[in-house]
Amino acid sequence: MANVGAPDSWEQQADADAGSAAASNDMSTKFSTLNVNAMEFVPSFGMKVNSSDDKDSPSDSAAPEDSAPLTNGQTVPDQEEAVRKMEDNPPADWETADGDVDPLLTPDDPDGDEGDEGDDVVNEAIIKPKKKLVQAEETKSKREHVNVVFIGHVDAGKSTIGGQIMSLTGMVDKRTLEKYEREAREKSRESWYLSWALDTNQEERDKGKTVEVGRAYFETEKKHFTILDAPGHKSFVPNMIGGAAQADLAVLVISARKGEFETGFDRGGQTREHAMLAKTAGVKHLVVLINKMDDPTVLWAEERYNECRDKILPYLKKLGFNPAKDLTFMPVSGLTGLGLKESVPQEICPWYSGSAFIPFIDNLPSLNRKTDGPFILPVVDKYKDMGTVVMGKVESGECKKGMSLIIMPNRTSVIVDQLWSDDDEVTSIGPGENVKIKVKGIEEEDVSPGFVLCDPSNPIKTGRMFDAQVVILEHKSIICAGYSAVMHIHCVAEEVTVKALICLVDKKTGDKSKTRPRFVKQDQVAIMRIECAGIICLERFKLFPQMGRFTLRDEGKTIAIGKVLKVIE
Repeated sequence: MANVGAPDSWEQQADADAGSAAASNDMSTKFSTLNVNAMEFVPSFGMKVNSSDDKDSPSDSAAPEDSAPLTNGQTVPDQEEAVRKMEDNPPADWETADGDVDPLLTPDDPDGDEGDEGDDVVNEAIIKPKKKLVQAEETKSKREHVNVVFIGHVDAGKSTIGGQIMSLTGMVDKRTLEKYEREAREKSRESWYLSWALDTNQEERDKGKTVEVGRAYFETEKKHFTILDAPGHKSFVPNMIGGAAQADLAVLVISARKGEFETGFDRGGQTREHAMLAKTAGVKHLVVLINKMDDPTVLWAEERYNECRDKILPYLKKLGFNPAKDLTFMPVSGLTGLGLKESVPQEICPWYSGSAFIPFIDNLPSLNRKTDGPFILPVVDKYKDMGTVVMGKVESGECKKGMSLIIMPNRTSVIVDQLWSDDDEVTSIGPGENVKIKVKGIEEEDVSPGFVLCDPSNPIKTGRMFDAQVVILEHKSIICAGYSAVMHIHCVAEEVTVKALICLVDKKTGDKSKTRPRFVKQDQVAIMRIECAGIICLERFKLFPQMGRFTLRDEGKTIAIGKVLKVIE
């Protein structure tokens, strides 16, 4: 700057020549009289004045000493004189209301902090413009999202297969797996170590049983898969229903080991119930993995594979799966990883020439989800993390950061603060994605699983009473008005009571009975009026299948499946 401290002799010399300097108003005469280099004396002298487009970054190229042009026609020496006068007699508005230096001075530092004395670019002639707000680039997941739920009887190997897939696709590094293997060996549970990638809490690891739905994800070139590892034990079927409600694709894991397949498939085993619940949850495709083919009792024998397949196929057909389109059987070994990423070698399994599991699900046809519907996300879980975070699968529509949404049935307005799609922070999410959303405007304790985050202009229906068509699957006694059970619909588990039986429906013809039945029993189809204990979010099955299909459970068994025909109140 012009008033940088100089030796006294220089100042006296400058005073002596002040008359002539003032007359000519030319800074260069001063420097020639002083016989010093103007570039050393005034650092900004000779610097090219920044263009109005790029005021925050000083130009690297220096201009000729005497003629650095300014926007108003001044040269740099004129500018220096003007700045010196300003510093001697600062104007009243030198400081702004905030206490920052007036934008007449454009420092190098974009934050306005004082740098070193020699670093300031003094530029009196150019007014610093307001900074342009840089629009953040929209981030969203590029690949198609597919949610895969692993279901089947306890100990069939669901978590182990999930852990093996994560290992094969590089989602769990080798060092972590070695750590799991070491810890599992210490507990004499060597064969369980892969399942620890998904069974994360201590109780699950100690007992070797999945309790909550484990979550993980892996990617292929075409798709992004979210693994939902459902519990197999019959005590945790409600948790399994919550996992199946979010799935697009179900993988039924069956153990080929002698005795284990029979235990899972016979009455009391979970293989049948899980397959039926997956179908009820609206899963489009079922892959049946016949696991533990490397077991000493099996040794990749074709006879055992065929036996397992032929026993379960009639039941799956009865549920409504089409063997030509919706069903695929594969032999695999979860522990060794054979048949998961690459086909089983011919020398081990010469009789099977089909695809391996991961390439097969990667090549399944696209799900053709609609993005133009209203935004709907049933809340599966919630937690507190510097605000309220809700988790779930987007069933319909798109959501962006900063959007205003509504949480039903409480009708609480919230604003979207942050979005994560499978742990990656994004600014936009779409249908089929498993997401976490941080919302402002509601406390974590005011949200429950089963609430629905939706568009305020098109909120989801709420009600306590509805009419439904119900198929009684398995119930020893009769069902009549006043009967109570637990209903699972999307992510809600709610106690319900049958208020009235309206009519029976003929399974073959679909005709409705003219008279009201007094009761219904196993294998009958009835239309009945159902009342919930509280107000829940639901929708007619025809309008929105994901929010209109349900199961009824009683005494630890699934007794009926149904669909909502009409919401009464």
